[in-house]
Amino acid sequence: MTIQSKPNQGRFTPAIWPRKLRSHEWFGGTSRDHIYHRSWMKNQGLPADLFDGRPVIGICNTWSELTPCNAHLRDLAQRVKHGIYEAGGLPLEFPVFSTGESALRPTAMMYRNLASMDVEEALRANPLDGVVLMVGCDKTTPALLMGAASVDIPAIAVTGGPMLNGWFRNERVGSGTALWQMSEAIKAGTMSQSDFLDAEQAMSRSPGSCNTMGTASTMASMAEALGMALSGNAAIPAVDSRRRVMAQLTGRRIVQMVKDDLKPSNILTYAAFENAIRTNGAIGGSTNAVVHLLALAGRAGVDLTLDDWDRLGRDVPTIVNLMPSGKYLMEEFFYAGGLPVVLKRLGESGLLHKDALTVSGQTQWEEVKDVTNWNEDVILPVDRALTQQGGIAVLRGNLAPKGAVLKPSAATPALMVHRGRAVVFEDIDDYKKKINDPDLDIDETCVMVLKNCGPRGYPGMAEVGNMGLPPKVLKKGITDMIRISDARMSGTAYGTVILHTSPEAAAGGPLAIVRNGDVIEVDVPNRRLHLDVPEDEIERRLRDWKNPVRRPESGYAMLYHDHVTGADTGADFDFLKGVRGNAVPKDSH
Repeated sequence: MTIQSKPNQGRFTPAIWPRKLRSHEWFGGTSRDHIYHRSWMKNQGLPADLFDGRPVIGICNTWSELTPCNAHLRDLAQRVKHGIYEAGGLPLEFPVFSTGESALRPTAMMYRNLASMDVEEALRANPLDGVVLMVGCDKTTPALLMGAASVDIPAIAVTGGPMLNGWFRNERVGSGTALWQMSEAIKAGTMSQSDFLDAEQAMSRSPGSCNTMGTASTMASMAEALGMALSGNAAIPAVDSRRRVMAQLTGRRIVQMVKDDLKPSNILTYAAFENAIRTNGAIGGSTNAVVHLLALAGRAGVDLTLDDWDRLGRDVPTIVNLMPSGKYLMEEFFYAGGLPVVLKRLGESGLLHKDALTVSGQTQWEEVKDVTNWNEDVILPVDRALTQQGGIAVLRGNLAPKGAVLKPSAATPALMVHRGRAVVFEDIDDYKKKINDPDLDIDETCVMVLKNCGPRGYPGMAEVGNMGLPPKVLKKGITDMIRISDARMSGTAYGTVILHTSPEAAAGGPLAIVRNGDVIEVDVPNRRLHLDVPEDEIERRLRDWKNPVRRPESGYAMLYHDHVTGADTGADFDFLKGVRGNAVPKDSH
């Protein structure tokens, strides 16, 4: 398949420079209010000539000690400042809500939209001409990109980078992936609790985000594939000196972007999203990228659908040999050449919009055409791909009228066509109560079904879809079963796991009325997910269904429940679609 470019795609005409910038409305005159704004800024020791009309650049920082992936971002922000000063801009750092994946409850996904609102309102309300988005942990990348797209001032992302490889007893330990594996080994009786505790320190041995191709690394790759980060940004380890260099270069670049007036709306085109979706297939990226890119496209005014994910990813081979689909980790991916090598291979295969514009001012192809693959066991040739049909499979049927997703590169081939008896868990508490019961009527041919874990149901659509298998099955040596839910799963997880089933159970979707003993048919090649129950019986059950999920009575939880959309459209808030722009608000005095 060869991509056809659209007219004028990738072409950009820089704005005239010098000109009056947005920040001039705050700092650029002699009125009482202009003096007021400048004088207060000067209490930080800023010289008067910094307010001479040069670009004022925000550094939007998700640093937090409650977000371990991002706990090193203060140092990187200083490097960004160096670059901004070098290029003649004025850097102003500010904090925004940090959605830490590892500790935030009930799930960081519940607060992605809140963080995006924080970013959007901070950018619009302050004297900023451009912004550097300091991201890393799973939800911080999409949240900041969503907020920036809604305002549409020049913006560029720089990620904190992945942590170093974990090692335990001479074997690679992938963050997250090893946790799921070892947890199952405990239940199977093949690993001791003391060994599990010994492995704990090996899982996270340096600053940075997950070292697998989990959601953090996937979203860093998505930012680069979309053109919203400098080429090569995604894979540099957090502690590598080149990560600091990338931060400084990003600071330099944003100043020129402001002078050129190069905005997210110039970069986040439909072609950019096509590039990102195909890239996700090639890297074996997280299923979480589906909800994040759908939400980001909605903010950018791009008509992206769940069906686009299936259409664009179906024929993309997975060529990045990283956990959880493969065997290596992000450190090796960087040494092999990182995402630019993947983009080059997509371009050579006719699967890349080569003239899609990036924040560098160059096209994707200009950025990657001369890169070298230094390790073909990490970034595989197409004829040795992990799977020839990677990407995300979107299943539909009477159990998922609006779609459900599955990651083929992390699934068991023998389970891609299956018919089995449903074993139902009404919610996550029901699952935890029953799963270890030796009398649970379940075997490896069954289909595990988890309800009420979607956007409204959990609330927030937690990463519980990759349900651990029952001990009685694990002790047989079985390591995978089909699991279906309206939840998400961690990007570090694996298995034949069908996720994001829409409409979710808490919204009255058919998943809500599945009962123990119902037969479910899964046919991934034909993209079918079918509940083998007569239609009139399904209709009767839906009429009799009573929602067990109560509406929160107040606060953000109520706002979330009332306005979150389904997973099939990105689980954003219905009132946040589209670009609201960067018009300067009224003065406060």
